[in-house]
Amino acid sequence: SATVTKLRVLSRHQQLIRLDFEDGFDAFDTAGFQDRFEDCLGQADAVVFSDYGKGCLRAIEPLIAAARAQDKLILVDPKGDDFRRYRGATVITPNEAEFQAVVGSWSDDRGLIAKAQALCRDCEVQALLVTRSERGMTLVPRDGDVHSIPAQAREVYDVTGAGDTVIAVLAAALAVGDRLLDATALANLAAGVVVGKLGAATVTVAELHQAMLSIRPARTGVLTLPELQLQLERARQRGERIVMTNGCFDLLHPGHLGYLEQARRLGDWLVVAVNSDDSVRRLKGPGRPINALDQRMAMLAALSAVDWVIAFDEDTPAELIARLQPDVLVKGGDYRPEQIAGAEFVRARGGEVVILDYVAGYSTTDMIRRIRALEPGREEL
Repeated sequence: SATVTKLRVLSRHQQLIRLDFEDGFDAFDTAGFQDRFEDCLGQADAVVFSDYGKGCLRAIEPLIAAARAQDKLILVDPKGDDFRRYRGATVITPNEAEFQAVVGSWSDDRGLIAKAQALCRDCEVQALLVTRSERGMTLVPRDGDVHSIPAQAREVYDVTGAGDTVIAVLAAALAVGDRLLDATALANLAAGVVVGKLGAATVTVAELHQAMLSIRPARTGVLTLPELQLQLERARQRGERIVMTNGCFDLLHPGHLGYLEQARRLGDWLVVAVNSDDSVRRLKGPGRPINALDQRMAMLAALSAVDWVIAFDEDTPAELIARLQPDVLVKGGDYRPEQIAGAEFVRARGGEVVILDYVAGYSTTDMIRRIRALEPGREEL
């Protein structure tokens, strides 16, 4: 059947206007389309409904019902002034103008969020993702924290297809098991790539990877608490997963390296909190630490698995964990869950506490004992 012809008028690589030519779609075979849709449904993990208001999705309710019956992820790029048609969807992705046409105007972001949450409840939708052009995106789940994600475009040439890119990447990421916030951050990056291209462009995996690398914070290594909190906030705005561990790390050995590498693979960033010299002495005795705090932190910061290093002076890092709010708290396998400081706080926020397998054969205490057992004057000392 005939489709829409779209004519875009450009000047100096900028789109000025789009003209659409169409004859109408009143004769669309709704029943036949639903049969074909249900035949294909079993092969998909996610379903994207991109509603252009041309008639193809005039009877979308039974399509959503069929997808829900098979427990599919359902994403809708909406049209019109009644989103109740999309009842039961997983995520609806209106732009700001489309959303305003449904719920009316608002005076500030709090008003937008309140209207979005009310719509989620009314339409039994898990989340609403409002795309806001140069202001980025606002993710409003029916239950849970709201997230504002800043736009990532460096230079905008053509916004054609940006919304399609957002919902396509969002659906693909959710289909492979990404968290909604992580999937949204990835979709935001993808939109930033395509608007920097001319015409109805696509984004490749390599371009997405490069975009992810380009926004990594410049400040890594040993940081103060305010510096680290700033970097963590930026990471959270991008939907990235923060892992944290702690220890004395007096004499680095292969057990430490393997443990830190495992911890880093659990998220996007690894924070290592290090006991101060006074804290180590209280825990280990007057002969420790062997290496001073600044030396221990510098060696940790030089490891590729470690992104940020910070010191703490208390006997446990519980207070620091509460202030940094990691998504994942990690300790080695020689600990039991009830021994891990800060674990209750992390779990209370919906985070995860992970105990990694203990790497046998490596111990700072054993290393010190072996060194002291050597004969005086040997070159190994």
